[in-house]
Amino acid sequence: MNVHGHAITFEVNGAPATVSVHPVTRLSSVLRDELRLTGTKVGCDAGDCGACTVLLDGEPACACLLPVASIEGRSVQTVEGLANGRLSALQASFLEHGAAQCGICTPGLLVTATALLERCPRPSEAEVKDALGGVLCRCTGYRKIITAVAEAWKHDGDLASKLPETGKAVGASPVRLDGVPKVTGEEKFGADSFPVDALSVLVLRSPHHRARFSFGDVEEWRRGNPGVVAVFTAADIPGRNRFGAIPSFADQPALAEGMVRFRGEAVALIAAERIAVPTLDMATFPVTWTEQPHALLPREAQGPDAVLLHAHRPGNLLASGIVEHGDADRALRDAAHVVSGAFETSCVEHAYIEPEAGFARMDGDTLVVSACTQAPHMDREDTALVLGLPLEKVRIVPTATGGGFGSKIDVSLQPLIGLVALKTGRPAALAYTRMESMTSTTKRHPAAMQATIGADVDGSIVGMVFDGEFNTGPYASFGPTVANRVPVHASGPYRTPNYSAKGRAIHTNGPNGGAFRGFGVPQATIMQETLYDELAAKLGMDRLEFRLKNALRDGDATVTGQKLESGVGIVACLEALRPHWSRALADAEAFNAMHANFKRGIGVASCWYGCGNTSIANPSTIKAGITGDGHVVLHQGAVDIGQGANTVIAQIFADTLGVPLADISLVGADTAVTPDAGKTSASRQTYISGKAAEKAARALREQILRFANVSPGASLSFEAGAAVVREGEAARRIDLARLKANGEGYVFSARESYDPPTEALDEKGQGKPYAVYGYGAQIAELEVDRKLGTVKLIKITAAHDVGRAINPLLVEGQIEGGIAQGIGLALMEEYITGRTENLHDYLIPTIGDVPEIESIIIEVPDPEGPFGAKGLGEHVLIPTAPAILNAIRHATGVLVTKVPATPTRVLEAVRAREAIR
Repeated sequence: MNVHGHAITFEVNGAPATVSVHPVTRLSSVLRDELRLTGTKVGCDAGDCGACTVLLDGEPACACLLPVASIEGRSVQTVEGLANGRLSALQASFLEHGAAQCGICTPGLLVTATALLERCPRPSEAEVKDALGGVLCRCTGYRKIITAVAEAWKHDGDLASKLPETGKAVGASPVRLDGVPKVTGEEKFGADSFPVDALSVLVLRSPHHRARFSFGDVEEWRRGNPGVVAVFTAADIPGRNRFGAIPSFADQPALAEGMVRFRGEAVALIAAERIAVPTLDMATFPVTWTEQPHALLPREAQGPDAVLLHAHRPGNLLASGIVEHGDADRALRDAAHVVSGAFETSCVEHAYIEPEAGFARMDGDTLVVSACTQAPHMDREDTALVLGLPLEKVRIVPTATGGGFGSKIDVSLQPLIGLVALKTGRPAALAYTRMESMTSTTKRHPAAMQATIGADVDGSIVGMVFDGEFNTGPYASFGPTVANRVPVHASGPYRTPNYSAKGRAIHTNGPNGGAFRGFGVPQATIMQETLYDELAAKLGMDRLEFRLKNALRDGDATVTGQKLESGVGIVACLEALRPHWSRALADAEAFNAMHANFKRGIGVASCWYGCGNTSIANPSTIKAGITGDGHVVLHQGAVDIGQGANTVIAQIFADTLGVPLADISLVGADTAVTPDAGKTSASRQTYISGKAAEKAARALREQILRFANVSPGASLSFEAGAAVVREGEAARRIDLARLKANGEGYVFSARESYDPPTEALDEKGQGKPYAVYGYGAQIAELEVDRKLGTVKLIKITAAHDVGRAINPLLVEGQIEGGIAQGIGLALMEEYITGRTENLHDYLIPTIGDVPEIESIIIEVPDPEGPFGAKGLGEHVLIPTAPAILNAIRHATGVLVTKVPATPTRVLEAVRAREAIR
């Protein structure tokens, strides 16, 4: 409580509430910190994201913009007040339709939609879009949200879809196992469970791209600010002040030492009592900055006078990758038709709605960090190294994670709050501001690419040369991964007998480049797929038919020389698009004949993506056990950031074990109790952790059946204190309570790992980089206003090969969400340091920007995957931007060669073409 506060009384969820706080305290803070109603989320504190929306006297309002004094005597309803002993019809509809993924934006959407449904019980799509336009979602692509709201009238609050029976989990779409807390506000994200006695941690960050710095009398400043408990700098770090997602490239300090290399880099920590934070003036902190020359672009960083960001990396080259197959130069010289081009992509922010947040505390001599993350075991390793602790003395307990998309693989605040807790002995909590999140964390690598592709007279690709330069920022992160993955994928899913591709990650003082849904492949695919359209035009071939002619098939070799024996699904994806392609082209032709200034365009693009790490170990481990009272417990450490791992991996496990999905009790990621299932990235969890779960279930089943002395075909079920095994007419009841339990309380248990069978690439990039690939193709239909340069999306049709759809509803959710991010990449998203560091100036797609999406699920099983499944999360974004760009060219006759294709860039391209005429 604020001792200088005023008593303010209002109604919350039908009950009176009185708080004593400063009158200008944000309502969002009062709800969360004073009343512990953490279902109201904070994503920006500026009214830009809508995550904090509540109902004020029945009308939606952003709680972060409301001073608490303004609600004296008024009524507030939060997400916690929507359910009255049972789910509301809207909450049930959200679950049934898969409208909640990570769940961080769900409360804001629910309360906003509740107000809409009060005045319009059966709204149209347009009415839903209009009502929800102020609430951002980064995961879902909005389409299932629209359906859930429009069809809420069909629900009564009961969940219609029951969990599937034995043997029927795989292929079903049950309500996600972790879904209910997402719609009730009970889900706890990084900032939702701070201990009441926790110190608040503030981070002093660089305002400069590159600068030397020094501190004045820090201790005097601390004494002059009541409530400040401690200040920490790099000198206080007890371990190795370096971390990195790839250990051999670790180069980023947790707190900078005398020199900062990018705007937003951390230099000091201030630990203070929560009551002191609002009045603390960080501008008075005694630090002196001396700006130094900086390079924001690779061409500047590679100039003759460029300063090396790291002395051991000549030319500011972090890493390079290469794939060479055949003789590409000769093939292009002899080709009947050749096209060449260059393309640039911009820096793209992940823009998850949950900024990084978490708290650390000491449990005896063990440091426990609870924070949002995609990779708890990697967090543990880096935090232990930075803080000089034995690995077993660090425990990472992931909270719910409100979106990640790659950026929450790298550690962020974990070693910082860990340092404060370790040094002070008190819990330490930190939630990044939106600006802090955007300036300090990783981005999609900006790319500058050139390529040349040739075909013979029949339209068969004969060769390709690709060169890509990726701005990786000051520190390594996943720069080496991008540099090596891109050359493998830059050919697209096509037969390319002669090939040469190079990728380079270059250090600059720009934002740190890291993992972001595709690891550079979306950028490279834009280059390749736009050239494919140009080559098809030269050949006089239909663009879809040209791709079908060159698509990889079973038995073909990739550009790395890997023979794909089976499971190649790109032809099936393209074939599935045929009728949609013909219809869309006919619609466009008819429309364009009737309009002069508005022109409709149709584009197509394909993708492929290797699931998991490139040519290196990539294991997941899953553990499971049976308790003496008959419970089946699955230790599932694959972090679910909204993609559905908790549900999908449980479905695989249940069907393999031979029990109903309802029998499975989940133990989530926690480095103390769940084995390492690897990072949630690279479309690996369904395939790799799913395979490990399949193996663990099979091993557990075999143990029980062997104990019962029955054949593998026997059925298995559990009841209170017993396992029942049936074979034919015979049944045996195993009294589990009489069996000896192990140290974890399990009478039967299994722990199994799976590591994909890959091979290292040689000096020419030849080898087997991935065991499984996923495939996809998309059609974009759009209209271009030739006078304004604006682009209106009409429809996107997406066919994606997932091997086996373990959960079709979740597959559709991934497709729609990935497409929405692809729309942002294509048309609006461009992170500019110092200018777009918030969700007002940095634009991401809203509910009104995402058109109709038709998902076509293709199932071409791969024998490596569990039940034939492949990964999906990355693939769905990759074809969207090139399909949109190809559609813009179809509509206007010009290709925009830098994304995003903003109205200004589209108009400039159109006018340039008209000037040539």
